[in-house]
Amino acid sequence: MTLREVKEILEAEVLACEDLLDREPRSACGSDLLSDVLAFTKENSLLLTGLTNPQVIRTAEMSDLIGVVFVRGKRPEPATIELAVMKKIPLLATRLPMYEACGRLYMRGLRGCSEVE
Repeated sequence: MTLREVKEILEAEVLACEDLLDREPRSACGSDLLSDVLAFTKENSLLLTGLTNPQVIRTAEMSDLIGVVFVRGKRPEPATIELAVMKKIPLLATRLPMYEACGRLYMRGLRGCSEVE
C-alpha cells in the first residue's frame, strides 16, 4: 500500500510532500505519546496522531518514519508543515478519529508495528 492509497482510504488531504506519496509504509502506529513512538515504531512506518507541533516531525525523522497522518480534523501549524517539507516527510490530514483511521488501514492490510520484524 502506498501513501497515495492511504490518502484515498482515509479521505485525507495532502498537506506536504505530495510528490512523495508513492512511498510504501511497512506498518503503521497510532499514538499521541511521542515517547511511545520513539520506543515502539519500526522504520518506514506511518504515524497517525492528533499532535500537530513540530516535535512530531522531529520524532518522525528520528524514527525514520515514512509519513504522518493528522487525525480528528487536526491541522498543524505552519512551522510544522515547513519542517516536514524541509525533512521530506509527507503529511496528510483526515477528519476521521484515530481509532477509525487505524482500523480502516488495518482492514486494508497495513499491519501494526508489533506485527513486523
